[in-house]
Amino acid sequence: MLKKIKALQVRVSKSKDSRTLVSNFGYMMLLQITGYVFPLLTIPYLARVIGVEGFGKIAFAGAVIVWFQTITDWGFNYTATRDVAQNRENPEKVSKIFSNVLWARALLMAISFSLLLILITTVPYFQENQAILLVTFLLIPGHIMFPDWFFQAMERMKYITIFNLLSKALFTAMVFIFINKKEDFILQPILMSLGYLTCGFFSMYIIIVKWQVKIHAPQWRQIMLTTKNSTDIFINNIMPNLYNSFSTVLLGFYGGSISNGMLDAGRKFVEIGQQFLMVISRVFFPFLSRKINKHDLYIRVQMSLAIILFISLSLAAPLIIDVFFTPEFEPAALVLQILSLSIVFLSLNNIYGTNYMIIKGYEKSLRNITIIVSAAGFILSFPLIHYFDFIGAAITITLTRILLGGAVMLKARKIKQKELSI
Repeated sequence: MLKKIKALQVRVSKSKDSRTLVSNFGYMMLLQITGYVFPLLTIPYLARVIGVEGFGKIAFAGAVIVWFQTITDWGFNYTATRDVAQNRENPEKVSKIFSNVLWARALLMAISFSLLLILITTVPYFQENQAILLVTFLLIPGHIMFPDWFFQAMERMKYITIFNLLSKALFTAMVFIFINKKEDFILQPILMSLGYLTCGFFSMYIIIVKWQVKIHAPQWRQIMLTTKNSTDIFINNIMPNLYNSFSTVLLGFYGGSISNGMLDAGRKFVEIGQQFLMVISRVFFPFLSRKINKHDLYIRVQMSLAIILFISLSLAAPLIIDVFFTPEFEPAALVLQILSLSIVFLSLNNIYGTNYMIIKGYEKSLRNITIIVSAAGFILSFPLIHYFDFIGAAITITLTRILLGGAVMLKARKIKQKELSI
């Protein structure tokens, strides 16, 4: 066993790609460990101070704004990452890609804000919650200012780690300082946005100074072409909102803030698990973009971790809710158990969709699968949420992810077999 470990260490030390991959994985692990600590500090405090209704209002606003964030991202997190990773030895090309993405996202943010204002003026429930919706929208310029996709493309995950730690530390400290009563729930998205904007300022400084990336004046023809080239991935990214964030929005109309609070409490720790697995996916994405023959290694790593997380969360769900939330959140334990299963099938989507089909250029096939499955989830959400409230929302999300992960895996395996037979 020791001989195998030493042999592995020798291979890693001799390979630049292996050293980079291990280094990036180490930084991402550090990010995740500290990323667990900060929520574990704030969740019990917020549950006690703002209560289940405050949780619900924040969840509703987040579910609405995620649509606009997806529009603003437009798939650039994948296409721009791939393009920069493949051209990072060409500084001028990198500057053009970065500039086009930056201006495209700014334009899409302006369009998104206009759409939000229209919804607020025309939909009564949105009018009732306009304050929390408007302040939560501040997260979008924060995400634009913090282009973590660029650091991912350059395979310099330490910058993502450092800036995320700074953002979360600032947010956590400000939560304890400024949120002291139920009415302060509206400060939560403001404080989070301030953390992102602060880190965004420093990250842009490093990108411009360290990598000498030049921000070119907007060239609208290039911006439109950049946006067009990412449209398939945008559709693939936004369609899951039909069953995911839409379930939260629909639950707000049917059950109100209390039901949304139960759903949000149950999915908190599932989202932490998803974020951990997404980090693994992001570490491997630029690496696999250059060496897709290592895909089987990625499958073993991702699936092993997903299964461990599913078993752990499903068994520990009652204890987790009891320790981190107040007694009024007790029904959220069943939500956590139901949603924990979805982690395995989200991993299948990452393994065979994001880190295989997109890299191999099968964005359209992935898009078509996502559209069909998401539409099915959208249809299912109405009767399930109407009859089963927040439990129905959890079932909708999990069942749709099972269908999506399974369908993407089957399609990717067919593509693999076809390519091997050529």
